[in-house]
Amino acid sequence: MKEKQLKALPGIPVLLLSIALYLIAIGFVVFGSTLLESEKRIGILPLVIGIVWMICGFLPFLGLKILKPNEALVLTVFGKYTGTLREPGFFFVHPFSIAVNPAAKTRLGQSGDVQTSKKGISISGDNAKVDVEVQGKRISLKAMTLNNSIQKVNDSLGNPVEIGIAVIWRVVDTAKAVFNVDNYKEYLSLQCDSALREIVRVYPYDVAPHTDTENEENDEESLRGSSEVVARRIKNEIQDKVQEAGLEILEARITYLAYAQEIAAVMLQRQQASAIVDARKLIVDGAVGMVEMALEKLSQNETVTLDEEHKAAMVSNLLVVLCGNRDAQPVVNSGSSL
Repeated sequence: MKEKQLKALPGIPVLLLSIALYLIAIGFVVFGSTLLESEKRIGILPLVIGIVWMICGFLPFLGLKILKPNEALVLTVFGKYTGTLREPGFFFVHPFSIAVNPAAKTRLGQSGDVQTSKKGISISGDNAKVDVEVQGKRISLKAMTLNNSIQKVNDSLGNPVEIGIAVIWRVVDTAKAVFNVDNYKEYLSLQCDSALREIVRVYPYDVAPHTDTENEENDEESLRGSSEVVARRIKNEIQDKVQEAGLEILEARITYLAYAQEIAAVMLQRQQASAIVDARKLIVDGAVGMVEMALEKLSQNETVTLDEEHKAAMVSNLLVVLCGNRDAQPVVNSGSSL
């Protein structure tokens, strides 16, 4: 099923003509009644015509449709798809045309929940806000956002990860959206969940740290370090799944990413340990350079002559002072005891 453009008549002329015919029908009824009061049987004909038109004259009004920008109407006549109205304006279509939109009363909430109400009222989100559906059977062609609910998925290393995405999408083929799937909004939400799980299982949450970060580069992709790449793959995966529903995925972004609560504390300790090791390494490198510089300056200026034993003691003391966690407590030597 593919979308086809419906050629509709302008609505204003049809509206004015229908009102004029109604006024003429009222005039026929008055004229026929006047003739019958004068005992002229010829008044039956205009009376019957006027009454019949007043009874059936509402039918043209059923074919009047109003569309706003970025809205569409999928119309059927006696079960047959006749076309889609896309242009904004006031139009006249077949009076027995019926607008079809199975997802008219379905709202994708900001928390990703899909709720349907028979009366067009849906409650969603953390604050349980009430949203009244006023769009009717019209299909919105605007770019819309699905803020998918946070899911718990195991990454490639088997660690449970909580992740959420925001998907920007729109309807590009109204016929496919209405007739190829039962409810295109629910279909989109389910396919987003499925695509997210499939892609997250391929990547680890984070890349394992190296002992030598300066000399060894790590090109391995991860959920935390390669969010752009992961989001692009999620977008392409969702697009492949919803192509048949006439939807276009404009963008997909990761909005929430964290370890699951049961391992969050352990992984935090791991990250802290890695940060401490990196910091200690930097401190040691700097301390060794400072000790080398101090020994070189003392040797060049001939300030003091140290043998190997005293050099070793000096290096030990400087490294303790420079690499220690606490401030050094100096000991003043007041001289040799006699």
